[in-house]
Amino acid sequence: MVKNFGEFLLFIQSMVTRTERLKTLWQRTLEESVIIGFDSIFIVAIVSAFIGAVTCVQISYNLVSPLIPKSTIGFMVREMTILELAPTITSIVLAGKVGSSIAGGLGTMRITEQVAALEVMGINSASYLVLPRIVAAILMFPLLVILAMMLSILGGYLAGTLTGAISAQEYIEGLRTDFIPYNITFALIKSVVFAFLVSAISSYKGYFTTGGALEVGAASTGAVNNSIIAILLADFVLAALLL
Repeated sequence: MVKNFGEFLLFIQSMVTRTERLKTLWQRTLEESVIIGFDSIFIVAIVSAFIGAVTCVQISYNLVSPLIPKSTIGFMVREMTILELAPTITSIVLAGKVGSSIAGGLGTMRITEQVAALEVMGINSASYLVLPRIVAAILMFPLLVILAMMLSILGGYLAGTLTGAISAQEYIEGLRTDFIPYNITFALIKSVVFAFLVSAISSYKGYFTTGGALEVGAASTGAVNNSIIAILLADFVLAALLL
């Protein structure tokens, strides 16, 4: 464990000690941003919308006391979405999609000696291949989390109004009740940290893959598992420190 962590830190250091030209890194970052961000919109939209809808329906099911106003449903959907569901669940979904893709892509390049070919040409392969992926993830994760927040709250609105559990006016009233703008900042901070963890861990697993096709699959699986564990640990630490 200590050895792997040390290798991980050296790996991160190697990306920034001898970087490629800024123009090259920017082009590579834009390419990776499309893969990480744009190609993930559909799955993030589906997951977040249904999470908001299910959350609204389940809260209304359990909210049976006549003393509690129905606007509480909108309030709880908003708080759960912003503080936990949107940043954490979205990042876990992206760990499965983006993390496995990064690890599999780098692992394939490693076993087919494409990484070695870059090194022979005098290119810092860690900087050229990994740094744009990490920067792209840090740029795209917060945007996807913002999208997830909007669609989750919208999903709750549609589910509540269409099922008759809550009126549109009551839901919007709940959304506006005791809103704390800092919660948005907290969620975006979490998304940036999660983005770094997912992209860095997945890149590390793929970059140091050895063997053949089976090992590439194992690296992808390990990247997803380790990324999810890192997300959950970081989620607890950030909540304890920032809230």
